[in-house]
Amino acid sequence: MTVTTIPEGYRQDAKGALIPLTMIKPIDLARDELVYELAGKAKAQSAALRALKHQVFADINAFVDLSAEKYEVKLGGKKGNLTLYTFDGKYKVQLAIAERMVFDERLQAAKALIDECITAWSEGSRDEIKVLVQSAFQTDQEGRINTGRVLSLRRMEIRDEKWLKAMEAIGQSLQVIGSKEYVRFYERVAEDKYEPISLDLAAV
Repeated sequence: MTVTTIPEGYRQDAKGALIPLTMIKPIDLARDELVYELAGKAKAQSAALRALKHQVFADINAFVDLSAEKYEVKLGGKKGNLTLYTFDGKYKVQLAIAERMVFDERLQAAKALIDECITAWSEGSRDEIKVLVQSAFQTDQEGRINTGRVLSLRRMEIRDEKWLKAMEAIGQSLQVIGSKEYVRFYERVAEDKYEPISLDLAAV
């Protein structure tokens, strides 16, 4: 990316053209200065939050290692999820690991089996099942299938052999391709009630 040196007495507009300050309205200059100032503060806060996030994960991981090594205490639950409390219970920190899951090509085989089931049941099948199946396999704007909707089909009490084979194919087609860590902070506001300490600008 080429960096343009802006001569004194000029401002660069959104198209890259150099405009003399004398030709820019005072209100446009004031708006420009305000937005630059606010954006600079926002970028500084964003960097501070990024640094806080890295520090929090490093501190939690170090504490977990210390606990396992020194005291042989296992913290948290499955897949690295855990909750740490202050001694008085006033604050808690929750670490959660969310896995990103996708379906491989076996999902198409499952969809074909399900379509065969619906065709075979066409005379007596309930419309709700057809709608549920169609909804489960709809894709979003990026062409992705909603994992939760597809997996919800496995909760349906249908004992048809072909349907059960399709449900097995769905389970086998699910692949974990990555995970993302989340950390959340809470403060106790009542005996058994915690409220989140928001780090979201829109929520504070």
